[in-house]
Amino acid sequence: IFSNLFNKTTPQAQLVNLLPPNWQPLNFDEGAFRLKGTGELTRALLVLRLCAWPPLVTHGLALQAWSQRLLGSRISGALLRASIYGQFVAGETAEEVRRCVQQLQTLGLRPLLAVPTEEEPDSAAKTGEAWYEGNLRAMLRCVDLSRDLLETPGPARNNLMQLKMTALTSTRLCKELTSWVRRPGASLELSPERLAEAMDSGRNLQVSCLNAEQNGHLQAALSRLHRVAQHARAQHVRLLVDAEYTSLNPALSLLVAALATRWNSPREGGPWVWNTYQAYLKDTHERLGRDAEAAHRAGLAFGVKLVRGAYLVKERAVARLQGTEDPTRPDYEATNRSYSRCLELMLNQVSRHGPTCHLMVASHNEESVRLATKRMWELGIPPDGPVCFGQLLGMCDHVSLALGQAGYAVYKSIPYGSLEEVIPYLIRRAQENRSVLQGVRREQELLTQELRRRLLGGGRRVRH
Repeated sequence: IFSNLFNKTTPQAQLVNLLPPNWQPLNFDEGAFRLKGTGELTRALLVLRLCAWPPLVTHGLALQAWSQRLLGSRISGALLRASIYGQFVAGETAEEVRRCVQQLQTLGLRPLLAVPTEEEPDSAAKTGEAWYEGNLRAMLRCVDLSRDLLETPGPARNNLMQLKMTALTSTRLCKELTSWVRRPGASLELSPERLAEAMDSGRNLQVSCLNAEQNGHLQAALSRLHRVAQHARAQHVRLLVDAEYTSLNPALSLLVAALATRWNSPREGGPWVWNTYQAYLKDTHERLGRDAEAAHRAGLAFGVKLVRGAYLVKERAVARLQGTEDPTRPDYEATNRSYSRCLELMLNQVSRHGPTCHLMVASHNEESVRLATKRMWELGIPPDGPVCFGQLLGMCDHVSLALGQAGYAVYKSIPYGSLEEVIPYLIRRAQENRSVLQGVRREQELLTQELRRRLLGGGRRVRH
């Protein structure tokens, strides 16, 4: 019945009357953690408690350096692997990643691989193009690894991976492009169509607002992005581009729009390139609606990852420093309302446009997940259709497992790589997601309940 409804235009009242009457909201309490080993649960409880301690998050990099000096690299590394690294990272080798993904698939979860590489704004300038070219090779390997996971058992019909634009193009260039894009009547020389044509043809692109060195870097960055998208399309892997700071996002969205112009045609089976929208920004709902309609008018498929946002503290600090308006919502409740409005907008887009519109509900919030599943049922969107869910590896497993067991498509964001590569990345993510980490009390309570049940009641986990 879901598939029949989804492929027809049905008035809302008629649709609700035709839907199965036995839909029930997800229950995140009953036995989600019974599927996991006692060692996994113990580590998760300890690590989440540590990560909810503000001094550890604030001084994480300094504490890591101190630990290496005091204990030595080998012991310090072993402690990290047994704790934070083991909780949030799949591993370093392709085989370790594959084992992690196979474990997730037995629980009904899917992989969303992430290369832990990015360039922080105002960081030291990279020398030449070598650093970005090295990142390009890492991204291409990530595409191949994502594709290889299709051969492992379990659901992998829609393979996805994350893409950090600032691993392939400099933040300085993005800031220059952003300042130009924001000007009234910005020149058409920076249109997505012109950038897409330069990507496809490989011909040099000269933009008047950039100097010779910047134009050269833009051309190299366009080439790198095109190569990743081309390879991902060939390997049937969809690219979810991460949003970053507001000083960079207009440029990043311009580059995504250029990639979408080339790769998101429904004839290509698109969308192959998705953009991320941050609900904590004041203009997100309007921009999301505008972009969705623009894609529809252009005959393009449209892919969205919807998040609350992770750069709140830095965004507000920059606004105060520059004397500009704070771009973020005033509080968490306002962000929740914005997320719900954006979610409603996108679910209606999916309902109207079907498989040419895809959405990832990337949220650790139980109420947002419940709302999404309820509205999907009311709109006739199948659980395993163009709408999927996403959470971080090692966090919010009670929500992920409940979704997976109910038949929804749910992905875990999976960073992988060496300790030296991943630990600084994890610490930055922890600093950006303080509110999420400090709000995991409920997950800690569920972990504690399950561990107490096993230790006192002799319970065992369910075998698969």
